[in-house]
This record gives sequence, structure tokens and C-alpha cells, in this order.
Amino acid sequence: MDQQNHNMLQSIGDAKSVPNPVTAQTPYQATYQDLYHQKQQQLRTIWANQYREIEQTTDFKNHNLPLARIKKIMKADEDVQMIAAEVPVVFARACEMFILELTHRGWTHAEKNKRRSLQKKNIAAAINQTDIFDFLVDIVSTIEEGGEG
Repeated sequence: MDQQNHNMLQSIGDAKSVPNPVTAQTPYQATYQDLYHQKQQQLRTIWANQYREIEQTTDFKNHNLPLARIKKIMKADEDVQMIAAEVPVVFARACEMFILELTHRGWTHAEKNKRRSLQKKNIAAAINQTDIFDFLVDIVSTIEEGGEG
């Protein structure tokens, strides 16, 4: 820092004692940020556990989603001729992880609004507020406008 800037800071006072209006927080904002950081840590833990589980998987025969249905959906595209045996397995696992992530983020919104049940509007809020779900924003807005549900 040059001498002129140093002298200016001394004349104003200790820069740490002057509250920065951008970073000054109300108690509500501080609580929300604590909750946000807690939820981010939970997501990191979930993903670390998922990664560990994937690495340790040796049984590829048992799945939570029906592989035949996944294969049928994939074959609905007329450009798909053949599907390797491992593709539905990997796709099923990816779908499980997607559902887990979306559910967890929706649950965060439900808790933020002091609700103990997950609702469609919580999932919509999670989609609207998470960049990785941008591809779903149009679908959610269409459902909300149409009043389906």
C-alpha cells in the first residue's frame, strides 16, 4: 500500500472498525448464511459418501430403478439402435443421484419455510435457485402456469 493510501486510512480511522455496508449483516442474514453453509456441507458429505459407495460397488445386479424401463425409454429414441448392457446400469445410478440431489435441495427449502413435508413448490424453488437445474426451469414454469399438480 502506498503512503498516501495509508495516511488516508489513518485519517478515517481503523478500517476494521468501520462497518462495510456490503458485508454488514442482520441477525436474520447471519442465521440464513449459517444454515446455507450447513446445507452446503451436508451436500458435500452426501456427494463424498456417494463417491465412496460407487468406488466400493461390486454388485451391479441390484438396482433401485427398473433397468428394463430405462432401456425402454432409451430405445424410444428412433436414433438408438443398440444399447450396451452397462449403459442402463450407469444411467440408473445417475438418475438415483439426480433424484437425491434434487430432493435434498427441495428439503432445504421446506425446512427454511419451517415445513416438515416436501411439496412441489419446494422442488420448484430448488430448481429455480440452482444453476445445475437450469434445464428444468422451463418445465417448472410451464407446470406452475398450467396449474397442474
